[in-house]
Amino acid sequence: MLRLLAAVSWPEFRHHPWRTATAVFAVALGVALALAVQLINASALAEFRDAVSAVNGQPDIELRARQGTLDDALLDRVAAQPGVAAASPVLELPAQVIGSQGERLAARLIGVDALSVGRVAPALMPLINEQGGRLDLFAPDAVFLNASARRAVGDAPTARLRLGAAEHGLRVAGHVNAPGAPVLVMDVAAAQALAAREGALSRIDLRLAPGATAERVLAALDLPPGTLAQRPEQAGERVSNLSRAYRVNLTVLALVALFTGAFLVFSVLSLSVTRRQGPLALLGVLGLSAHERLRLVLAESALLGLVGSAIGVALGSAVAAFALRQLGGDLGGGYFTGVSPTLHWSPLAALLYGALGVVAALAGGWWPARAAQGLAPAQALKGLGTGAPGARRHGAALALLLLAGLSALAPPVAGIPLGAYVSVGLLLIGGIAALPLGVSAVLDRLAPLSARRLLPLLAVERARRLRETAAVATSGVVASLALSVALTVMVASFRDSVTRWLDTVLPAPLYLRGSGAAMDSQHLPPAFVDAVARVPGVARVDTMRAVPLQLDPARPPVALLVRPLRGDPLPLPLVGEALAVAAPDIPVYVSEAMPDLYGARVGQPLPALAQALAAPEARHARYVVAGVWRDYARQHGSIAIDADTYARLSGERRVSDLALHLTPQADALAVREALTALARAHGIQDAIEFASVEQLRATSLRIFDRSFAVTVWLQAVAIGIGLFGVAASFSAQVLVRRKEFGLLAHLGLTRRQILGVVAAEGLAWTALGALAGTALGLLVSLVLVHVVNPQSFHWTMDLVLPWTRLGALALAVVLAGTLTAWLAGRAAASRDAVQAVRQDW
Repeated sequence: MLRLLAAVSWPEFRHHPWRTATAVFAVALGVALALAVQLINASALAEFRDAVSAVNGQPDIELRARQGTLDDALLDRVAAQPGVAAASPVLELPAQVIGSQGERLAARLIGVDALSVGRVAPALMPLINEQGGRLDLFAPDAVFLNASARRAVGDAPTARLRLGAAEHGLRVAGHVNAPGAPVLVMDVAAAQALAAREGALSRIDLRLAPGATAERVLAALDLPPGTLAQRPEQAGERVSNLSRAYRVNLTVLALVALFTGAFLVFSVLSLSVTRRQGPLALLGVLGLSAHERLRLVLAESALLGLVGSAIGVALGSAVAAFALRQLGGDLGGGYFTGVSPTLHWSPLAALLYGALGVVAALAGGWWPARAAQGLAPAQALKGLGTGAPGARRHGAALALLLLAGLSALAPPVAGIPLGAYVSVGLLLIGGIAALPLGVSAVLDRLAPLSARRLLPLLAVERARRLRETAAVATSGVVASLALSVALTVMVASFRDSVTRWLDTVLPAPLYLRGSGAAMDSQHLPPAFVDAVARVPGVARVDTMRAVPLQLDPARPPVALLVRPLRGDPLPLPLVGEALAVAAPDIPVYVSEAMPDLYGARVGQPLPALAQALAAPEARHARYVVAGVWRDYARQHGSIAIDADTYARLSGERRVSDLALHLTPQADALAVREALTALARAHGIQDAIEFASVEQLRATSLRIFDRSFAVTVWLQAVAIGIGLFGVAASFSAQVLVRRKEFGLLAHLGLTRRQILGVVAAEGLAWTALGALAGTALGLLVSLVLVHVVNPQSFHWTMDLVLPWTRLGALALAVVLAGTLTAWLAGRAAASRDAVQAVRQDW
């Protein structure tokens, strides 16, 4: 086989380097995109996990509160429990470190006990400077910085830190070895006093004595209600679960380029086999069997795939390293913002995606290999081609389409819509396999319309009688256009749903919140909130607060949204009707993720909410799901409860956000200036930020467009590959039809008329391909909109068909395909008519 590759295949590759390079590039591009996405995501996730592991340490058990913080009175009881070798208290607070140039960077202030933290989390052990003293470990003004925080502060002896509404200057007494984002460590009691959080702890890390088991220790502790005991590795699981669906979908999207690359390999090898009919036929006469011709073409496709995969692995690794260095680990989803990981190169991932590239090339080379196997040597040596492809049975194609529909009904596997991905693949394969059936049905109806005009008659009749050839030629366009249509519909549907969702959740013209605050970490002073309602021009103030609740240790927290829920309709984008809940039951409204992740059902109680709340009265209440609503901001679940009801149950009226409804005559700018003056009077002018509803909408949609920007580029790649496939297919056809063109020239057709026939065929073929691709893309979009998104991200959307964009996309493909066919036919039409038919004399 190596000799055949060197003697037969290498000259073909060498004489047509650009065509071969294009096929190799298509495979390389698909492998590079998929591998780069995998490496970037894996590196970012590993960096995130390492940082979490370093900060959390390696305790045997972590004690946390389901809501809020732990009471540090629990620490003494836990430390005195037999079986507990060490109990390390930790208070973790979101903060902002002010850099040497005045910039603000998100950071974490972590309070630890220097006497116990070294046994559990060595990376958080404060290391004193040479000029410092041991008492700096407990000094109320001493702080210890990790490398990222040190770079932000520079060589200054004092670190400026904003904690809530207050700014503090802390003496830099040393450093810690914690990796990742900026971390500042100080004594836990000093951190409690600094943040006015006396008696509060974020967690207690336990190291058990030899021989002690977690089950026995926890049973003996009899932890108070609302306290959660978890394994340390569950923190890493939460990080992975947070972005898993986004990472998987992005990887599948990157594989689209590899899928379309298989069609480009198919087109290049189809053209190559057609051009080499004579040499292949001669080899057949000399003893090369049909099976050996099949193996030869498959070996060529494997060689293209192998070279493309090798280049793709190198290119993907370089792209991943560049992206991690320049852009960090975030790919538009917002999950790893601020993370700047190093490349974690995986030989297994490189081998896997390289193998996928070879498999894709082999799949693309299968049909040309079968064509070489079925070559009739005597007929080919006479220059008569191979004739029309044999008719196929379409039962298998229809069975694939039916199986695709059944696969779409499959439930997700570990939160991943594997059945839906299989359904999309089967739809594309089955739809392309059924193309001859559709082509035949359409052309049979077009034939009577073209019977009275010569050139359309020639074009339609040839396409009609060689519908298998037409289907093969347009398969690349159908696949690429179907994917483009599906992505266009999905993105348009999602964007339209997000826009209408924003209209519902942002009813007020002006919003105010604490600046740079994490969820429920910064609250507005009650006196300031009361004063805001009296500002001239403010008609009504709706308070809002998002409280994180840890319902499941292995999942990210659920957000409890405390806001006024009054009026008809409710200020929530409900899915279906709301249920009236009779007292004394408490109505709550859950997002679409809650039924999937926690089994919440309308009309059913939600005991997990009662278990997670901290206040005794709130824990004893009975919460009933009164409705389900769309929440595109919180993928992992949210629960909405009325603010007055929550205040009655918990005794808390903390507020983190304000929605300001203005009077009709109010000037928004004047109201904003009055609020700024009011904030200055309360000393929080640097701790709040304003946003108009227009700004929030624009920011939200800009983030949305950034997240889906990669789909636009992939659509362009797919369409380009499909059009190249049309060009290669037409080039192959016109090479076979040289005698036909010569005969037409002898019959009196001019070169322009022959080109018109070729262009008309291209128009017919690409129009049919555009029609089939659009129809197939709409079917794929149904799976993406109604299956992939709900199973991946736990939210639904309304299907929107942007007919203008879809029509423009299909028209562009038809025009480009027609032009491509015309250009491909120029070479054949320019040949001398006598030379074209000389073998028939």
